[in-house]
Amino acid sequence: MRNIDYTLYLVTDRELMSCPTVEESVERAVGGGASVVQLREKSCSSREFYELAVRVKRITAALNVPLIINDRIDICLAADADGVHLGQKDIPCAAARKILGGDKIIGVSAALPEEARRAELDGADYLGVGAVFSTSTKSDTRPVTPEIIRQIRAAVSIPFVAIGGINKGNISQLCGLGINGAAVVSAVVAQKDIEAAAREMRAAAEKL
Repeated sequence: MRNIDYTLYLVTDRELMSCPTVEESVERAVGGGASVVQLREKSCSSREFYELAVRVKRITAALNVPLIINDRIDICLAADADGVHLGQKDIPCAAARKILGGDKIIGVSAALPEEARRAELDGADYLGVGAVFSTSTKSDTRPVTPEIIRQIRAAVSIPFVAIGGINKGNISQLCGLGINGAAVVSAVVAQKDIEAAAREMRAAAEKL
């Protein structure tokens, strides 16, 4: 199993970030303790996504933090990112593993124990489990209860992060559920002081 610190998993969002560039928001968040960065781009062209990924990879590599590309295996390979994160409607994990080989990280979104088990069997390195709280950053989420989180923890041995509306006011509700980290978006990138917000969320996530 890969030795990756999933404690504070940052997901980018250019529409919410409080600073001018994605690169700056990533650098500040990692400075505050973000341990994995997922680059999520919903509306830019493939070329723009690729060029951004190359620039962000330069930053994350210098700071020794893995860069995960949301959905796009082609962008992951072209930019030599560290891995890719796949949803249930994306290319299946087993197919992605054939394309990416054994060296890249693959994460899979799961909201049910059977999805989690399938992802692990298909070669996923980690899971994103959610939505644990209501969120405005994604419209097609499925609610995940504490009981489902416990069931997923019992079903798989790979690490997983909770995702969906996590902020400093509710993160403590996830304590004791067996998760390996918290994935955050607006709780960090939308804050005026991104680095301070990341530091606060990191401290809270370390108690999970």
